[in-house]
Order: sequence, then C-alpha cells, then structure tokens
Amino acid sequence: MSDNYRALTRTYRPTTFDDIVSQKHVSNTLKNAIKQQRLAHAYMFCGPRGVGKTTMARVLARTVNEIDASVDGEGLNQTLNIVEIDAASNNKVDDIRDLRERVRIPPQNGRYKIYIVDEVHMLSKSAFNALLKTLEEPPDHVIFIFATTEPHKVLPTILSRVQRFDFKRISVDEIVDRLQQVAEDEGITIDLESLHVIAKKADGALRDALGLLDQAIAFCGTDIDHEELLRALNVVSTDRMFQLMETVERHDASAGLELVNQLLQEGHDIQEFLVGLLEHLRNLYVAKNSDQMHLVEASAETKKRYRQASDPFSEDDLLRMMHLVSEAQYKIKEANQPHIQFELTLLKLVHMERSKKLNQLLNELDALKKKRSRVEGERKQQELPGDSSAAVDQKNSPEPARPTKTGVGDPPGKENEPGSGDDSESPVADSVETREEELEPAASTPPDDSGSGQRPRSQASVEEPDQENEVAVAEEDDDFFGRPSLGGFGKATANNGNGVAAEEQEREPETTAGSSVPKKDHITLEEVREEWDPYLKLLKEQVPQTLYFQMQRVEPIALKNRKLTLRCSNDFAKRILDENKRDLAKKLESITGIFLRFESVVQKNEQQDKEEAKSPYERFKDLQERDPKIKMLVELFGAELDYNLNR
Repeated sequence: MSDNYRALTRTYRPTTFDDIVSQKHVSNTLKNAIKQQRLAHAYMFCGPRGVGKTTMARVLARTVNEIDASVDGEGLNQTLNIVEIDAASNNKVDDIRDLRERVRIPPQNGRYKIYIVDEVHMLSKSAFNALLKTLEEPPDHVIFIFATTEPHKVLPTILSRVQRFDFKRISVDEIVDRLQQVAEDEGITIDLESLHVIAKKADGALRDALGLLDQAIAFCGTDIDHEELLRALNVVSTDRMFQLMETVERHDASAGLELVNQLLQEGHDIQEFLVGLLEHLRNLYVAKNSDQMHLVEASAETKKRYRQASDPFSEDDLLRMMHLVSEAQYKIKEANQPHIQFELTLLKLVHMERSKKLNQLLNELDALKKKRSRVEGERKQQELPGDSSAAVDQKNSPEPARPTKTGVGDPPGKENEPGSGDDSESPVADSVETREEELEPAASTPPDDSGSGQRPRSQASVEEPDQENEVAVAEEDDDFFGRPSLGGFGKATANNGNGVAAEEQEREPETTAGSSVPKKDHITLEEVREEWDPYLKLLKEQVPQTLYFQMQRVEPIALKNRKLTLRCSNDFAKRILDENKRDLAKKLESITGIFLRFESVVQKNEQQDKEEAKSPYERFKDLQERDPKIKMLVELFGAELDYNLNR
C-alpha cells in the first residue's frame, strides 16, 4: 500500500449534485434555487448517517461560490469563504459569540460566506438561544447550513428559521449500482450476491458500504470470493438461513441444534443472527404474495428461492414465527445464558404446530358445539309443553283435535282437514309443532274442549321458557365447557352433558309449574322481605350448606323492574350468588309467585364495620362468648392470644 492511499469513502465523495445518490429531491430543489437566485439564508439537512448531508452542504457551498473542481471537498474548509464547524466540540455560548462576531466580516472573494455546522443538535440550549437573533436576521452575505441526524433535539425556534430538507435512506439496489461502478474503477472482481451482502450490511448508508468494500478488498484482495466475504464481515449467509428453515419445516430439532452450534462456534453474534433470521422470515412472508417481491431486498435468484421456501408455511405460521424471534431479541439481552435462550427459541420454532392443524381442530370444535346446541334445543322443546302425561295426551289425541299451523297462502279451515299432518313425524317434530302453536297469539289459538277459550297450559308454564332463555344464551358456552362452582345445587358429579345438575332438573318442575302459589304480576320490596325467612327455610332444605350460609348474610335492598338487588358482605359471597342466581330466583318464585332477576352488590353494613374496627383481642373474647367449647379450652389450658401490635 502506498503512503498516499485514501480510503474509498474519501476518494469517491461526490463533488457535484449529479454525483449524489438517491437524494434527487434535495439536489433538484437547490439547483433551481441557485438558478432562480432564491437562496435562503439558512438550511437544515436532516437524515440518517452516511446518506450525504455534509456532502450536499459542501457541493452547495462549492456551487454558490463557483470554486474550481480541482479543489478537494475536504480542502474547502481551508478557503476563507467556507467555514466548517463541529458542533460537538464547539457547543458553548462562547463559541456562538465568536461566530456572531465573525459573520460581520464580508467574504474575501466570492459572493457568499458559508458556515457549515455539523451535528448541530449537540449545541447547548444556551448556545441555541444565543444564535437565534443572528440566524433570523443575518447579513446578506452569510448562508448557514446545519446538518444533523437527530432533528428532534433541535429547538423549534431554530427549526422555524431554516429551510428543512429530509434525506432518505439509500436503497440496496442503488448501493449495489454504486459499488459496481466503484469496483470497476478500482479493478475489483466481485459477484452480485456479495455486493448485496455488503449493501444490506450497510443499512442504507453509502459511506458504510464503501467502508465495508474497502475492508473486503483488504481481506480478499482484488478477487473477492463470497464465502471469504462472509467470514470477513462475520455475516450469516442466506444459505444458512434457508437450511435453518428446512429443519423447522421437517420438525428436526437435532439438526437445528447442530446448525446453531456451528454458527456459534464460528463466532457469529446471537443478536445479529436473530436480526437476520427475523428479516429472513419477513422475506418469506412477503414471498407468499409474489406480486410484492419488490419489497425483498435481494438478487433475482435469491427471490426465487424465497418463493419456493415459503410454500410449506402459511402466512399465520410465518407471522407467529416472527413474533417468537422478535420476543427472543428482547429476552436474550437480559438472559444470563443467551446460548440456552437462543436454543430455546429454535426449539419453539421447530415444535410449533402448523396453523392448518389448529384450524382443523377449531373447526371440529365448532361442529361439536353446534351439534350440542342443536341437541340442547331439541331437549328443551321436548320439555316445554309440560309434564310427560300432557305430552302423551298431545301425541295420542286425534289429528283434528291438534291444530296445525296455517300457512300464509292456505285457505281457511285447512288446519282441520284430515290427513293434513304426517303420522310418521318423530316425537321431536311433534313437540316442535306443539311449541309453535302454544307460542302463537291468543287470537289464533282454537278453543279447547272445555270451551273456556284458554290455552291448555297454565301461565306459569308459558312464562317459564322466556325466563330460561333470558340467561341460557349468555351461559351457553359456560354450560358446554363447564366451569368450577363454589356452591352449586346438587352433587358436583351428578351433572349431565349440559353442565346442569341432574337432581336439579328433576326438582325444577316441582318448584315452578307444580307450585300452588298463585302467580303475580307485581311485588314490592317489603313483600319480598316478608317472604325472606320462609325463603331461607326452603333454601336450608334444598341447597348446599355453603350457599345457605352465604344467603343468611344476604339482604334485599332494592327492587326495580323485576330486578332484585341483594347486598353481600364480600366478593366471595357475590361470586357464589352470581353463579347460582338463576336457580335461587326460581326458588324465590316458588315462594312469592313472581320471577325476579337477581343482582348482587358488595356493601358492608354498620355491624360489619364495627366488627372490623375491633382489635384481635376483642374478637377473641367475642369468639369465646359465642362458642362455649372454645371458652372451656381457654380456661382448661390457659390459652392466650399471641398478637404483636408492632407487626
């Protein structure tokens, strides 16, 4: 290497607007401003690193002052009319004061005196404030050009006094084209896949790409091999990524662990590998829609491989995999053993079930749920007409005595014609028709044999389905899958397939339709309170002790629109009441003759507040007074309450 060797980043720095890559929106605007003589007194160039902000400022200064191309870009700072300032090291108020004094001096030669302030966001707040007046009304011969990678750190008062230009990241294809041109000029042999590796590693910064190319030339010489380039840059090749996804496709955990071990033995960083794996999964996801392959930054041959490799996976599978890898990036940063955490992520990918199997399982579950709902509906329709004797009478009665539903276009009297029904209908169909007839308006119901004009079933039995359906829809899923109960009716093991106790099913008709209590349309809260003691006696005989004990502490406090509000002492009691409110309401209906919806709220009365206000010693004495056995044990063994108030 010669003594006067210069890095590629310095050798190939652009000197004209046309040489700057991928920033046409900025260069064209500045060229038009120069042509029309509409130059602003201050500019702000914003954007990521290595995209040409400082280069654009130098080209603008060169063009405005018409400096010859023989002057190097780095030598512009040595001229009297162009001054470059590093704000990171000149960020004090005194530095800005010195700048304010120098701007008064006109240019020695040329039209403008240009100040290029790099990394302007590093200035202190006091320095920014000191610059405000000069920046707002500078001399006619001064142009300020600010460059920054973090414009959000610049004061809004500064941003409002400049023209802002946002530089964009340079695409992979544009970097590859620029690197090809540089390689030809330098006499370097390199394949297209290697150029894509360098461009992707640069992450949108052309300066970084030229630096990586310089590093590859130093390692491989003028003839750059792809495998040697990967080792030089410590990059996991795309082939390794495809191999890893093949092990995931085959659910081959051993091959995946072996591949990971090889990568770690070669010195690859886990975080960088996860970044590459996440991008690989993203490319596979995009490849599922072949019309969006322009979003994949790769060569044409690699894009074909992405299309083929994406076939075994669905979009849902790839999305779940990306989510797992993204979570692993955060977990590994804090893990004590990143190697184990990395292998765990791989095993999750390998053993993850495919969405096709999951969808099949969900479809089978939905079919089972629909089947269960259909069977449940048929069962309820069979039970709705009344007791078994009534159902038998309906079935055995002559056909004319059982009215049928008249169609919209049927002539009058068709429902009483012989043969209009089908004798081969199943009992389920008979019960469905009977239920439809009973739910018809009273005007369309034919009179019975007694001539009373009333329907054969009582009002209580007609209202019961509405009360049941009021809650059955909301609890359908819970009934199907089952749920734990803290104090349900019947035995825990005596449940049918619908989650309802078999003993309760046998007992329900006795407490509703079979009750001798006359039905009511209205009831007051005082009447409910009068019937509360008989209601508790009934519960004592027919419900579990846990539920009965909780109901003893419950108090009805409000009644509105057939909704009875019950006051509970704690959340545990409220939970038990909510689980059994439908059955408790039916029990109350057998006493009061009207169905009320239960709503429980947690409120503490004065007695409970007094109990909580007592000290542990006072509670212990009250306990002895209530229970003679405890008092006897205390007197016999001399027991005392061990309670430390300082705890």
